[in-house]
Amino acid sequence: MSFPWAKEYTPSNPVMQFLDEKLPLPRLVYNAVGAGYPVPRNLSYFWNFGVLAGFFLVVQIVTGVVLAMHYAANAQVAFATTEHIMRDVNWGWLMRYAHANGASFFFIVVYLHIFRGLFYSSYKAPREMIWLLGVVIFLLMMATAFMGYVLPWGQMSFWGAKVITGLFGAIPLVGEPIQIWLLGGFAPDNAALNRFFSLHFLLPFVIAGVVILHIWALHIPGSSNPTGVEVKQESDTLPFHPYYTAKDGFGLGIALILFFSMVFFLPNALGHPDNYIEANPLSTPAHIVPEWYFWPFYAILRAFTVDFLFFPAKLLGVIAMFGSILVWFFLPWLDKSPVRSGHYRPLFRKFFWFGLIPAMVILFICGGAPAEEPYVMLSQLATAYYFLHFLVILPIVSQIEKPAPLPYSITEAVLGSDKKAVLGENATPAV
Repeated sequence: MSFPWAKEYTPSNPVMQFLDEKLPLPRLVYNAVGAGYPVPRNLSYFWNFGVLAGFFLVVQIVTGVVLAMHYAANAQVAFATTEHIMRDVNWGWLMRYAHANGASFFFIVVYLHIFRGLFYSSYKAPREMIWLLGVVIFLLMMATAFMGYVLPWGQMSFWGAKVITGLFGAIPLVGEPIQIWLLGGFAPDNAALNRFFSLHFLLPFVIAGVVILHIWALHIPGSSNPTGVEVKQESDTLPFHPYYTAKDGFGLGIALILFFSMVFFLPNALGHPDNYIEANPLSTPAHIVPEWYFWPFYAILRAFTVDFLFFPAKLLGVIAMFGSILVWFFLPWLDKSPVRSGHYRPLFRKFFWFGLIPAMVILFICGGAPAEEPYVMLSQLATAYYFLHFLVILPIVSQIEKPAPLPYSITEAVLGSDKKAVLGENATPAV
């Protein structure tokens, strides 16, 4: 977004002047994350998670490239090369633990980023494209993480690949050919491992490209803010640098403390012990479970246990699992409320905190639990509410609720409703 009060980039060094004239990369950085990019002055720490997601994406790419130098995508030696990385490669254990736990932290900050967007309605106009690109990034993350989970070729890797690719077999007519095409055969083996390794290496760079589009789309309307009120005057904004680089730096410091605490002291806490057993097609684990960040969608998949008309339960589960993410694409048009921030929407806030959040917590718990009662029933109830919230409750609430009064401006919300705050100037009382 172009603000008339944004600072212009004026290099004084002759080298920087030459570079700015021939290849204006410093100007691009200055206008993207520097003093040339004004942002709302009331952003809370909930706005840190986008930067943290970008940081952990970089961690995944760097550690992944190093690991790929020592990994062999062959079913006969894949497990052995993984152990070779852990035991024989210099700092290999650190690279692998950083990569494995980095994936978990990447999903943690992205989930928090998504829920912040849901509460503050960051999907509303004029920021629909930012939201839609964000959902695309999440889908790419899910695909990348699934294929990465297969690569160590442990028991959970093999059986997770067999179960998830088997879902495509539920599609009528074309399901089985698609499943065979994905695996390169009738079961996970060398062909599947090679394909998954290639795509797992490629997709993070695709994600990085979509992230660039995501940031580009963000800079057109500018950042949202906790009040949902658009920028009206210069006093509503602050330069991104140094104010928010410092704030993001503090958040990054806290995240790094937690991240390295996991890497050094609890490296396997978020993994599954069966994945330290080499894949055996003849020995099915008692309880097949994906990584924790797939649990809510796995719970939705297993919530369908009864055929409906000519739709088998497995197909209904697959449709619901993919639909639980695809419904996010339609949020800009399902939520018709003129108010963005959940702070000023009392009815929406109740359904969000006491409906959607508990439903997601239940799905997380049930997705990692065995497929038995009471977890199946709880999954069914939480799944029903999940879709009810987005497809029924949200559109109705946006039409009938009476929002609380909004502040006149971001400055008023921060400093108060006196004349100086509203006008954003050092006004003196009229005589």
